[in-house]
Amino acid sequence: MTKPLEVGNRGIYARLLDQPYLLLVLAPLFWGGNVVAAKLVVGEIDPFLLLASRCVLATVVIVPFAWRFLGADWPVIRRTWPLLMAYGAIGYALFNVFLYVGLQTTTGVNSAIEQASLPMLILAANFIVFRVRPRLLQIVGVLLAIFGVILTATHGDATRILTLDVNIGDGFVILACLAYTSYTLALRFRPRMHIMSFMAVSFSGAAITGVIMLALFGGGLGKTATLATASPTVWAVIAYVAIFPSMFSQVAYARGVELVGANRAAPSHNLIPVFGTLGSVLILGERLELYHFVAALIIIGGIVLAEWAARRA
Repeated sequence: MTKPLEVGNRGIYARLLDQPYLLLVLAPLFWGGNVVAAKLVVGEIDPFLLLASRCVLATVVIVPFAWRFLGADWPVIRRTWPLLMAYGAIGYALFNVFLYVGLQTTTGVNSAIEQASLPMLILAANFIVFRVRPRLLQIVGVLLAIFGVILTATHGDATRILTLDVNIGDGFVILACLAYTSYTLALRFRPRMHIMSFMAVSFSGAAITGVIMLALFGGGLGKTATLATASPTVWAVIAYVAIFPSMFSQVAYARGVELVGANRAAPSHNLIPVFGTLGSVLILGERLELYHFVAALIIIGGIVLAEWAARRA
C-alpha cells in the first residue's frame, strides 16, 4: 500500500488524499452527476456547445495544475502527443457528446442503467481484441449484462430489438459506452507519465475535438454567443461538468488506485449508475418503472457472476 503523501502542512486536502475509500466514492459520485447535470439543461443549451464549453474550460483549469509535470514529461509528450490527444478525443469528447445527445430523448435513469454495462463491455472487448480468455461464468455474466441493457433500451420489451425499435437516445448512450470501452482498451498503450500531464494533454485533444464538432454539427462557432444570455443553471452545469467529473473524479480515482490497487478500486465503477439513477429520481423527478428494476437486477447479477468467476480464477 502507498504511504500517505509527504506534505509539510497536513491540511484538509492532504488528509482527503489519504482516504482511499472516500476518494473511490467521490469519483463515481461526480461521474454519475454528469448525467443528471446534462439532463438538467436539455433544451437550454445545445449538446455540442455543452461539450465544447466543458472541454475548453476543463483544459484551462487543468493546465496550471499540470504545468510543472508537463515540463518533466515533455520528452514523452513530444514523442506520443497524437496518441495522448486521441485519448481525449475518444474517451472524453466522443463519449460525452454521444451521452449529451442521447439525453435529449432518453431519461437520466435509462442512461445511468445502460452505463452499468461498461465493465461487461470492457470484458467482452478484451476477449475480442486482445484474446484475454474469460471463464464460462464471465461470458454468462457479459450476456446477462447486455440483455439488461437491451431491456432498458427497449423500455421493457426486448422483442422490439428484432425490429430495431429502439429509442434513438438510448442508442446514442450505448454508442457512448462503446466509445468509452475503446478508450479503456487503449489505455494499455498509455505512455508512462504523471496523471496530471496525461490529463492536460488528453483534455487539450478533447477541447480541439469539441470545438471542431461544434463547428461541424452544432450550428457553428457562432453558437458560443448564446452563452452570454444563458441562465445561471446552464453556467452552473458547465462549471460542474468541467471541474468535477473531468478533473476531481480523475484525480480521486487515480489516487484511490494508487493507495489500494486497481483490483480493489475497480468495483467502485459500479457506483456510477447508482448515483446517476438516484440523482435522476431525486433531482430530475424521473420515475422508476418496473423494467428499470428488472434490468438493474439482471445487470448487477451479470457483474457479480463475472466478478465471482474472476476471483475464483
